[in-house]
Amino acid sequence: MPDILIATDALSVYRELASVLSGPESTVRWVKAGQDVGPEHDHRPADLVVLDLQIGTMGGYAVVLDLRLDVDAGRLLPVPVLLLLDRRADVFLARRCAVDGWLVKPLDPIRLRRASATLLDGGTWQDPTLRPDPVAVPACTPG
Repeated sequence: MPDILIATDALSVYRELASVLSGPESTVRWVKAGQDVGPEHDHRPADLVVLDLQIGTMGGYAVVLDLRLDVDAGRLLPVPVLLLLDRRADVFLARRCAVDGWLVKPLDPIRLRRASATLLDGGTWQDPTLRPDPVAVPACTPG
């Protein structure tokens, strides 16, 4: 039974996530401050951490980096992290902080379930939503 730790200071975001991720096959916990994620995971290791990008006291990027440093130092057990981004432009920083997966808001239950299931199975998730369509560019011909 997966244990999912959600970090957000917005009650509406927590309710949305909990309604999709909680159930008879999983448990959901909630912390309201970014700096509480590491100690909560240390106290009771989670199987997945879901971070809102905008957490008032310590944002999602900072929490990911903090978790990674603690794991690398041997102070915490490794845990997959799903980062909830506010806009597509935030993907650049999500890649830079080596997060396991990300979703771009607005969230929907299908993408959220797929992303969390993939991360719980040891995979990675890169949200294809709002990705620009590829554009074919004609080749230059000398002439």
